[in-house]
This record gives sequence, C-alpha cells and structure tokens, in this order.
Amino acid sequence: MSHPAISIRNISKKYRLGLIGMTTLRDELQRRWARLRRDDLALGVKNNVRNRGAEFWALRDISFDVQPGEVVGLIGRNGAGKSTLLKVLSRITEPTLGEIRLRGRVASLLEVGTGFHPELSGRENIFLNGAVLGMTRAETRRKFDEIVEFSEIGKFLDTPVKRYSSGMYVRLAFAVAAHLDPEILIVDEVLAVGDVAFQRKCLGKVKEISQGQHRTVIFVSHNMNAVENICTHGVMLRNGQLVREGSDVRDIIRQYLADGLNPDQEPVWQNDTHQLKNDYCRIDRFLLADPQGDPLRETVRNDTSVSVIIEGEILKPNPNLQCGYGLFSDEMDLLYISTHLDQPESEWVELPRGSFRLTTKIPRRFLNEGRYHVGLFFALNRREKLCEPGGKGSPMLTFEIRGGLSDSPAFMSRRSGFLSPILEWETRTGVELLA
Repeated sequence: MSHPAISIRNISKKYRLGLIGMTTLRDELQRRWARLRRDDLALGVKNNVRNRGAEFWALRDISFDVQPGEVVGLIGRNGAGKSTLLKVLSRITEPTLGEIRLRGRVASLLEVGTGFHPELSGRENIFLNGAVLGMTRAETRRKFDEIVEFSEIGKFLDTPVKRYSSGMYVRLAFAVAAHLDPEILIVDEVLAVGDVAFQRKCLGKVKEISQGQHRTVIFVSHNMNAVENICTHGVMLRNGQLVREGSDVRDIIRQYLADGLNPDQEPVWQNDTHQLKNDYCRIDRFLLADPQGDPLRETVRNDTSVSVIIEGEILKPNPNLQCGYGLFSDEMDLLYISTHLDQPESEWVELPRGSFRLTTKIPRRFLNEGRYHVGLFFALNRREKLCEPGGKGSPMLTFEIRGGLSDSPAFMSRRSGFLSPILEWETRTGVELLA
C-alpha cells in the first residue's frame, strides 16, 4: 500500500491574543528542545509566556491522512481553522503540538499576492516561484508558455505585479502553482476573486491534476457545488477541531450546512392560540417537510423537493374556498402564489366539513441557492382574502437552499436570479438544420 501524501498527527496551533513575537530566546530554545525530545507536554508548558496575553487555540488535536491523487475539500465556517491548517501544511507557520509529514513538493495559493515579489514582473515571478519549488530554470522554461496561456495575461507579462488587479494576481498565481508540477497543491478560497469563467477553468485544472497526473490537492471553498463536484474526500472543521472526515463528501457537506442553521427557526407553525379566526375554516398546522415527510430541519439541496403541508378543519364548506401559500425571496419579494384550486375547475375537489390535509411540493431543480420564506394563504376565490401571505398575522416559515445546482462543470457557482432550473435543450448542427 502506498504511503499517504500528507500525514497529519495530533496537530494543534496556539496563539496569544494581542501579542506578536513576544517570546524570549530562552522560551524559544526550551520549545525547540522539547520538540526534539518529542515531549508534547513540556512543549505546551514551555510555550507559555508567563500569563502575557490570552491563549487562543486555532487548531486542537487534528489528525487525518491524504492519499496520493485525492482532492480534499476542507470546509467549515469562518474561524473554524481552515486557513491556519493550510498555513501549517504550507510551512508558513509551525504547529504548537503534533507532527505533519509531506511527501513531495508543495505549492500553495493562500492569499492574493502570496509568493510574488511586487517589484518584479509577471515573467520574473514565474521563474522566482519555480526556484522556490526547487525547479531548475530549464524546467520552468519548459512550462512557461503553458503558464502564460492559462493565465490569459500575456500582454501584461512584463509589468510589475504590484500594478496587477486582484483578478490578474489570482490568474497568474494559480497558473504558476498548477503548472510547476508540485506533488501537493494547496488552494484557499482565493479563487473566489476570479471571474466565473476562470473559476471554472481552475476547477477543471484541479480535476486534471488529481485524476490525470495523480497529484494531491487540498481545496478550501465556501462554494459547496464546487466542493461536491471535484472533491473525492471531505474534511470538516469546527472551532479548530476535526468534526468529520471521509469519502462521503455529499453527506459531510449536508452536515456542514445543517451545522449553520438557526436552532430557534422552526419549520412548523402550530395554531395553539387559535389565530386567523373566520367562519369557513380553522388552520391547525402549517409546515415544511423533507422527502420523507419529516419537518424540514436542515438546509435543502437544489435537487431536492420541499413539501408544503396545510392541516386544519372545515367549519363551513364553500366551493370557492382555496388554501395555499406564497413563496418569497429573502428580501420579501413575492415570487409566486400557489393554491389547491390551480387546476382546471373540473378537477377541483371541494373540501367537506371536517378535518383536511393539503400537500404540495416546491419542485426540485427550480429555486436558486439562497434563503426563502413561505407564507400561508387562504381566501374565498375572487371574493375575500382570509389570510394573505406576508400580511399581518400570516404565519411565515423559512428554509434555505445550498448545493445541488447541477452536475455540469459549467454550472458550479450560483447564477444571478431567483430561479435555477435545468431545462432540456435540443441541439441541431450542420445538415440537421435542413431536416
């Protein structure tokens, strides 16, 4: 069995808030002596600087392996410790405790401009980065044309990079990191700076690096569609600790998205105080449910439907009574209203006296990523609105869509607009146009 490309064992990283470089020579020597003896307990003690500044553990006891050729998606909320772990892996900073073994050359793309000398031109920085990776000038020259073509900044190649826009920085930095043959490529959220077309190009290159060239990639992004589409392994961090890691990337993403939900946000409205009184019906329960029929307590993927359920009792039957809901964007723009009388009149089902339950679905592959609100609606058709969605006293439920937009590499990022349908297209070319 091959050795892991990256082996991480019990990594912890401690900072002291408000202090920069305040250790003494004695403290540093003691810390290095403890490291040589592999005495983690002594190392932790010697790192204390006599109560100067509060301790902050950015990472606590992180352990996992990355195999050659894997694309690892590192996910977590802001402050989870992702960037700190990448800096440790890139050897920009040392861990306080623990050990990391890297097998192969490492190229990192962590922040805009990292690894570039601002006074040097793009051309000179390509050769500088090659030298940092241990490549000869001849090796870098062989890759030079590919780097320039990929970065799409050929006419600015001899301009000092300090005059580059952030997008140009990212284009050149990624092109250099991806084409100089590192065995391990580390890419942070910095790709979000580039335009959508270049992001897509970069993600395609990441796939090529891992699958075609069997190199290892650590990829950090808040774009869950990209993580799901290109990553073969997932790692989730929370508050500096490892929550979960494994090959079921979709389920790890599901857990990550559910981790950010507001626990006070209920997917069910229960009419315990007998609101919305009228002569025709009483609404007892209004809820959103998952495909299994359970109350919706997690973030939903775009490729999953959401059920809207209305339960109550008919007090006075009326053929014009219609029940439904209104769907709103997070900014409370009304997207549409749907009721149980939307079918042709011949198909209407009159609600008799007694209990009733109405169920419909917000279809899959329909809404874009984002937060949405569902408001209760019931009325006498063309006569009287008994409960208007978004109106005073109308119950409102909330859900959020993240991920699952498409399996297409051209549709990994959120597009503009409220809707995100995947439609069928008929394509004809050449002689087919004459048919």
